[in-house]
Amino acid sequence: MIQCEQDSTAAPLFSIVIPAYNDWMPLDQCLQSLARQTSAPDFEVIIVDDGSTKAAPEHLRSAVHGYPLTVIQQAHTGIPSARNRGIRAAKGAVLLFVDADCRLQSDCLAALSAMIAHSPQHDCFQLRLVGNCSSLVGRAEHLRLLSFQNYMLQPDGCIRYLNTAGFAIRRERADIEAGVFDPAALRAEDTLLLAHLMQEGKLPLFVPDAIVEHAIPLSLMQCVRKDIRSVPLEGRAYGIIASKGLRIRLTHRERLKLLRSMWKDAGQNSIGRSAWFVLVVRQSLQRMISFAYQRLRIGPTAHA
Repeated sequence: MIQCEQDSTAAPLFSIVIPAYNDWMPLDQCLQSLARQTSAPDFEVIIVDDGSTKAAPEHLRSAVHGYPLTVIQQAHTGIPSARNRGIRAAKGAVLLFVDADCRLQSDCLAALSAMIAHSPQHDCFQLRLVGNCSSLVGRAEHLRLLSFQNYMLQPDGCIRYLNTAGFAIRRERADIEAGVFDPAALRAEDTLLLAHLMQEGKLPLFVPDAIVEHAIPLSLMQCVRKDIRSVPLEGRAYGIIASKGLRIRLTHRERLKLLRSMWKDAGQNSIGRSAWFVLVVRQSLQRMISFAYQRLRIGPTAHA
């Protein structure tokens, strides 16, 4: 464990846990966005290096960020395990999870702090996610996030959605030793956590003014390859969810309704419509691969 700056004696409000696996360049921009926070409460940052094959840049360890920063190294065991490792090192009253390829808007932590202070009855908080519209992939991500979050928002202000690109939980609500995330779910671990919360009759409170930009650093083809690789990994999480008798995934009717909503949100210009088509192609491909993967898993059992 490397302490880049001396800890203050008082515990911070936020412990921001960021897992990393070779994504040092986007992580640097994430850290810069944290340095630009205005009117923010005290916070610490914990980076957990999940066995990266590329060494972290020296400036990451030595730079003066203006906040306590800790870098923890572990063997490559997966992002859920890395987040749990960060939790055990955290000192803050609230655990905030973001991804390395995310950037927090300058008033994000202040807005989250205000919402937490005014909502003592809530333990979990989902920040508003947006995409970086500088590329076609980013515009498609922005459209997906905008429409999906609006669709999942409940009348009471909670949301049937959980994304660790911007998710917070009170420390007293978290199991520090066992961890918040199931290490068996190497992908969709946030969806599995949402299933646990739903089983308890709780949903995260949506914080619309705490905005996190998800800046995907991949090209369209790289995204497609990642989608394909993710299907069997996500299958583990959805298998656990199914065993609990919970329904997380949208029905075909709900998907069509959401796609129509996205089409409206895309607007009349060619840029928005192009982003919509990218979304449809990626999601259709994911569904087809997921269906084929499920048939392959069920097939041998069915014929046994």
